[in-house]
Amino acid sequence: MGTVLKGGYVVELEPAVVERVDLRVEGERIVARGPDLTPEADDEVVALSGKLVFPGLVSAHHRLHAVLGRGMPNTAMETYQDILEKVLWPYEDALDLDAVQVAGCAGGLEALQCGTTTVCTLHSSPKAVSGSLVRLARGLHEVGVRGVLAYAVSDRSGAVGREEGLEETVGFAQKAKGRFRGQVGAGPCFTLGQDALQGLAEALKAANTGLHLPLAEDPLDERLSNERHGASPVPRLLDAGLLSPRSQLAHVGHLAWADLAQVIATGAWIVHTPRANQGLEVGYAPALKFGARATLGADGVSADLFAEAQAAYLRSREAGQPIDVLRYLANGHRLVSQHFGVPLGPMREGALADLLVLDYLPATPLTAENLAWHVVFGLGSRHVEAVMVDGVWRMWARRPLSVNPSVVAEQAREAAAAVWARMAESK
Repeated sequence: MGTVLKGGYVVELEPAVVERVDLRVEGERIVARGPDLTPEADDEVVALSGKLVFPGLVSAHHRLHAVLGRGMPNTAMETYQDILEKVLWPYEDALDLDAVQVAGCAGGLEALQCGTTTVCTLHSSPKAVSGSLVRLARGLHEVGVRGVLAYAVSDRSGAVGREEGLEETVGFAQKAKGRFRGQVGAGPCFTLGQDALQGLAEALKAANTGLHLPLAEDPLDERLSNERHGASPVPRLLDAGLLSPRSQLAHVGHLAWADLAQVIATGAWIVHTPRANQGLEVGYAPALKFGARATLGADGVSADLFAEAQAAYLRSREAGQPIDVLRYLANGHRLVSQHFGVPLGPMREGALADLLVLDYLPATPLTAENLAWHVVFGLGSRHVEAVMVDGVWRMWARRPLSVNPSVVAEQAREAAAAVWARMAESK
């Protein structure tokens, strides 16, 4: 038994395609594409009447646990270092395993409703390390979203905390399956001593995966890395052999051109996070210079990749360095395809069936040639009507099918109140 999507406009991003064509999905994959497919006897037939069939979106750098931190009291800080040391790190210290799972479910639901079907999340809960990625995956599993999960290893909780983080991130990567994969994660370079870098190199070999870490989000990364460890971030990462085509480096807003060129030469993915950069006031990242393997992530803000793409393009145009927004989105699919070993993103035979049905009725013609303009100036998460992940409908008629949004919201509010109370007690 399969599902046939009939009469929709199928969209692909790079090369851009907008074509009125049918798709047939069986199991977890697209198995046929054609102008007038004939359904098989037991197939579900979905008449789309000109709606868009769009590939599910990817947040290549995400912080699912941040969803419980919105609106925390007393979060106004003057410097990036204050934000880390007085808000973000105490918040992460206050997370327990129950809060982690609730955050996974609430953040995953938000992603689903925005049309983001895959999140690559970099997690941190220093007082609840062991089992945290499994609990995060359980939360995502309840919703049906795909995930690539990593624990952010660092020295900020000492050697014991570092080793716990290494064990957690490697252990999950070794056993993840189905809609989940694991990575080796790390905190900012200034939180990583030489032993941590060596441990990460060993972890990459054990897990057979790539590194996911924030790089040069703020000039603080380079300054403290030099002060504490005698060298700036990029040379330290290169000397430790940590950068490769499997690496994901988020933010990358404050690197000298020579360092950025070395990063690009390794083939690493660079993940641009424009809305998070604006929210933390860390400055404009030179997205046009990020090379051919640049993509988008939402970091700790909402998982709305349509909004992220729009912010990325408009910010880049404002800076006089306009990016190719379709390539940025398509690269998210290429990155996730690398993780799962199966094509994801192309609306073609053999690709994983992660897709959206959008009720976007444009006021102007929609073609391959002007698709980017519709993405930037017209399309949005408000048009997401149905979502399929792994060949299974996860949202239909704007209604999530496996969780009750009201229940998820209530659980999240209770978990957030408990986390905030623990933060207040620790001051």
